[in-house]
Amino acid sequence: MGFYSETLGLPDSAFILLRELIKEKTGIFYEDGKRDILGDKLSPLVLERGFNSFLDYYYYLKYDRENEREWERVFDALTVPETYFWRETDQIRALVDIIVPEHYKKKKEEVLRIWSAACATGEEPLTIAIELNEAGWFEKMPIEINATDASRRSIERAKEGLYRERSFRSTPSNLKEKYFTKRGNMFKVSEDIQRRVKFGVANLLETHKIYDLAASHVIFCRNVFIYFNESVIQRVVKFFYEKMLCPGYLFVGAAESLLRVTSDFTLKEIGGAFCYVK
Repeated sequence: MGFYSETLGLPDSAFILLRELIKEKTGIFYEDGKRDILGDKLSPLVLERGFNSFLDYYYYLKYDRENEREWERVFDALTVPETYFWRETDQIRALVDIIVPEHYKKKKEEVLRIWSAACATGEEPLTIAIELNEAGWFEKMPIEINATDASRRSIERAKEGLYRERSFRSTPSNLKEKYFTKRGNMFKVSEDIQRRVKFGVANLLETHKIYDLAASHVIFCRNVFIYFNESVIQRVVKFFYEKMLCPGYLFVGAAESLLRVTSDFTLKEIGGAFCYVK
C-alpha cells in the first residue's frame, strides 16, 4: 500500500462505491484484489481537493454538477498511456494495402473516415497518417482521420506533436528522419502530418458525444477493452456496430478478443491481420 492510501485508508464500503461509479462513468473496472492500486491512484486527487476521506470524494464525484473537469483528472490518474509509433503495424498495413484500395475502387468520391478511438498521446493516428501519405492516398481520395482519448492531458500532448526517443522504438529510421524534426531532446512531427489528424477528448461511454465519430469506415480501438469488464465491452461494441458505416472494419489489440461478446461482427483475416468486419 502506498503512502497516500495509507494516510487516508480506503475501506471496503468506499472502495465498492467508488469502483462502481468509476466503472459506470469510464468503463474501467477494479477487481477486489486491486483496492490498494485504486487507492494509490486516487489519493493525491482526494487530498488536493481538501477531502479527508475517499467517501467524501465519492460524493463529490457523484453529485457535484461542476465536476466534469475532475473526471478528466480521474481519467488521467487511472490510465497509463503506453503507446509508440508503428505499434502492431500489421493492422495498419491491412488498412493501407487492402481496405483503402478497396474503398477507392468502389467509392472513391466518398470520404474514407478513420477513427483512432483511444489514441493516448497520438502515436497511432500519426503512424496511420504517415503510412497513408507514403502510399500517396491523400492525393487520390478524401480521407478524414479523427483521434480521441478520454484523457485531456494525453490529447494536449498529442496536439503539441512533441515526442521523446522512446516513442520511436519501432519506427523505421528513414521515416523518422523524413517526418520528425529534433527539438532539444524531443522530436516534432511535421505540420503536414499533424494537420491530417483531428484530435479531441472523448469518453467511449458517453455515446451521445461519439455518435458522429462512430459513423466511420474504420475504427482502431486497441488495448482499451483490457481495462473494461464484459458488460461494458458489449455495450461499446454494440454501439460501434450500430453506427459504423458499411463495410466497417474494427481493429482491437492483439491481446484482445471480442468473440465472447459479439456475434454482430465477423472476424476476418485481412492481409495477415485480424479484423472485425461489419
